[in-house]
Amino acid sequence: ITIMNIVPIAFAFDNNLILPACVCISSLMMNAKEDTFYDIFILHSSDIALKKEELNKLPQYYKNCRIQYRQVDHTFDSAFEIRGITAATYYRLLIPELIPEYDKIIYADVDIIFRMDLSSVYNLNLGNNYIAATRELGMNFTEDGKKYINSMKELSLGKYIQAGFIIINTKVLKDENIISQFKNWSNKKLRFQDQDILNIVCKGRILYLSLEYNMTDYSYLFAMRRPELIKDLFSNKTIDFAINHGNIHFNGHKPWKKYSVNFDIWWEYYRKSSFFDEKFYFEFFYKRLNELDQLSLWKRIKILIRYFVYGKREV
Repeated sequence: ITIMNIVPIAFAFDNNLILPACVCISSLMMNAKEDTFYDIFILHSSDIALKKEELNKLPQYYKNCRIQYRQVDHTFDSAFEIRGITAATYYRLLIPELIPEYDKIIYADVDIIFRMDLSSVYNLNLGNNYIAATRELGMNFTEDGKKYINSMKELSLGKYIQAGFIIINTKVLKDENIISQFKNWSNKKLRFQDQDILNIVCKGRILYLSLEYNMTDYSYLFAMRRPELIKDLFSNKTIDFAINHGNIHFNGHKPWKKYSVNFDIWWEYYRKSSFFDEKFYFEFFYKRLNELDQLSLWKRIKILIRYFVYGKREV
């Protein structure tokens, strides 16, 4: 009998994100080692009837996983919402209470395509840290980001983390009753909501992960165009590996809605998944071709100029 490496992982979403969630979890399973077993938890509001039909097919396609659902009560109903991001984003803060059976667990957004097995990063020793996460390079290295971090005494420049992929030390968070601090902060008007809360409450107790675990749009921007800015944090070898094999986090434009950085990789995983729908695929690309066909000559020239001239602009 193969002894499986159990990796618990949680996602939180509503019915609008069923398709990306299925593609995200499929990518996780496609890159799983033979002896990795994913114990998948899906957090959703108790107010919605989550459409589970497609999600429940995943363990039928991939034997080394199971899916469980955890309903979230009204704790964050009055939490601050901004930029169309709903209260579901706060659910990750309740994971130690919602999933008490593990001492640590991975949380990931569903706008991620995984390109690696997560057992080794899960097995990292978190020590006394509350969480492990990657730095949010856009916040730590752009003028706007620096200004925001410096405007809040609770945050530290260079140490601000990205909350879309985190390993949560549930045992330590429970032992030190940190969840109550998360709840207190959720009513304050913070521009980056739960991400700010994690940065504020966990400050000084964060293990920083390497670049490749959470490659956001900004990660690609810095890795490919301004590697000198991050050379003190990562070796060239790490940066190269992250570009070619890192988990891609589509935290800007969503590839299933419009063109975005690395959108072709999302569509490649979609095509390989069991959820591939030729009509949806055709409509997406046909509509884009149609949009381009209908542009005037001058508009097309402007797009080319923007692409070839301004596209090379420095950050």
